[in-house]
Amino acid sequence: MTTINHQHQDANTPATVLPIAPSKQPLSTAKSVDTQSVLKRLQSELMALMMSGDSGISAFPEEDNIFCWKGTISGSKDTVFEGTEYKLSLSFPNDYPFKPPKVKFETACFHPNVDLYGNICLDILQDKWSSAYDVRTILLSIQSLLGEPNTSSPLNTQAASLWGNQEEYRKMVEKLYKLSA
Repeated sequence: MTTINHQHQDANTPATVLPIAPSKQPLSTAKSVDTQSVLKRLQSELMALMMSGDSGISAFPEEDNIFCWKGTISGSKDTVFEGTEYKLSLSFPNDYPFKPPKVKFETACFHPNVDLYGNICLDILQDKWSSAYDVRTILLSIQSLLGEPNTSSPLNTQAASLWGNQEEYRKMVEKLYKLSA
């Protein structure tokens, strides 16, 4: 797994990437220090993601709140999800990166590890979370999960049972995708 060193900063890179207020609520001095470190971490991750050049993934803060992002992932080539693009929401807690963000599909996704509400069953977003993970890692992991689901622990049992028949599965993906697009 690739990690990004967030300590290095180019002398030409401004300290504040985006003029984004961390919160509309007043914070105590101790909390504001924590919020500032989360703010810097998220700004650093945004820059790293924009510079990464990874195809098929992107994410940006939603309006002026750096704690809420909108992301997209494209289905990988040679999978039943090829040619699809899914919108995601990412909501970062105040104690990020020590706690994972809440990530949900906004576009309907017929997948064994995604329920009807867009919730995702992925270990790195739950009990296997590490503060070494970043937005890029999360998006790449979800993109990989599309083509390689965990059918032994499904949120969507219909999708899990159909996974073995890739032709029929592809038809369901296309049908649902067209309805939600």
